[in-house]
Amino acid sequence: MAGTSSQENISTRQRKLAELARIEPKLELTTIAHHIEVVWLEEAWRRTRKDGAAGVDGVTAAQYAANLEENLTRLLERFKTGRYRAPAVRRVHLPKPGTGKTRPIGIPTLEDKVLQRAVLMALEPIFEQDFLDCAYGFRPGRGAHQALERLWGGLMAMGGGWVIDLDIQNFFDDVDRNWLRNFLGQRVRDGVICRAIGKWLNAGIMEGGQLHYPEQGTPQGGVISPLLANLYLHHVLDLWFAQAVKPRLQGSAFEVRFADDAVLVFEREEDARRVLAVLGKRLAKYGLRLHPDKTRLIDFRKPRRKGQSFQYLGFTHYWGRSRKGRWVVKRKTARDRLSRSLQAINHWCRRHRHWPIPAQQAALSRKLKGHYAYYGIVGNSQSLARFLYEVRRRWYKWLSRRNRERMNWDHFGRLYKRYPLPPPRLVHGIARRVATP
Repeated sequence: MAGTSSQENISTRQRKLAELARIEPKLELTTIAHHIEVVWLEEAWRRTRKDGAAGVDGVTAAQYAANLEENLTRLLERFKTGRYRAPAVRRVHLPKPGTGKTRPIGIPTLEDKVLQRAVLMALEPIFEQDFLDCAYGFRPGRGAHQALERLWGGLMAMGGGWVIDLDIQNFFDDVDRNWLRNFLGQRVRDGVICRAIGKWLNAGIMEGGQLHYPEQGTPQGGVISPLLANLYLHHVLDLWFAQAVKPRLQGSAFEVRFADDAVLVFEREEDARRVLAVLGKRLAKYGLRLHPDKTRLIDFRKPRRKGQSFQYLGFTHYWGRSRKGRWVVKRKTARDRLSRSLQAINHWCRRHRHWPIPAQQAALSRKLKGHYAYYGIVGNSQSLARFLYEVRRRWYKWLSRRNRERMNWDHFGRLYKRYPLPPPRLVHGIARRVATP
């Protein structure tokens, strides 16, 4: 297996790819696949999750690892010679709590995940040199909280503005593969790499025992898909907004994008309305559609009236007074996200109400800490406290129903002292840096 020296060798190669891409921004790279060797696949294997569901072949991580070196050697040979056949992606639908809807999730085979991870390790250093600072989703060292910080800082510096809350309908299903290949070819022309990506794009989807082959879209759930999605929107939206739109505006503007979830912020109303008028046409040229109900223009200037707010990345953004009485942009957990989280907690408590109390406390504590880990930003303490209170209520509700004699609140209070849940906690250094004045 790849040891420390092998990992360092891989990191060195990635840095060389990144440096070449940085100093030659117009260069089309034709020789990349030679970097992918057995040790590269071993590192890709190490980075691949082993506890995920099996794909269409039913092979688990334990089964694949039983003969790992031989399996990876054969995989490399098939990849390099073009004999690798991308298996169909198994699609399942997971319920969205509180919505009555489902989310389609693609499950590639374990071997497919390993090879996609290996190709991602080669392509990511290259495209990271091209992607703009406005893009945050599924990029190394970037995440939702950095996007929230950028949005907060931009709104505060501008004193608010006009916000286009942009929602692309069924993005992953509507990506035009011809355009995607075109965007990929502007930077990478390695035949082995491009052939493998083409096979992943054309691999069928197994759903409900039926195999079908969509002509559009990228395979959701694939390791390579987030990079391809970022590449697509880099050309369709980010570059267009930075190079074609902003120079023609009367006032200042900026974009913040996390995967396919983006907001465009403008200083002047007329600029925002002009861009909104052409935005749908721009996306339609590349096979994408604005959601007619979810895409909207919001007047988010410093408040002249109540009710100015919009949602982004699970938070409601609104104007409020700081402790010193200044108008500042504040964030709180979005109502629908809070409701969905509580419904999931309620469902869990109902299903596990007969577990031992210590086991319930441990599981609920993990869920609360996970909630705090995302929503624990400065200014959101009230929503975090409410979430904890509602979780306690639901825990009490289902504990009181597991015996014939109902537990009263006093009894639960004594039990809670023995088995407390973690209190709300602000956990983000980023959040502390953007604390309101």
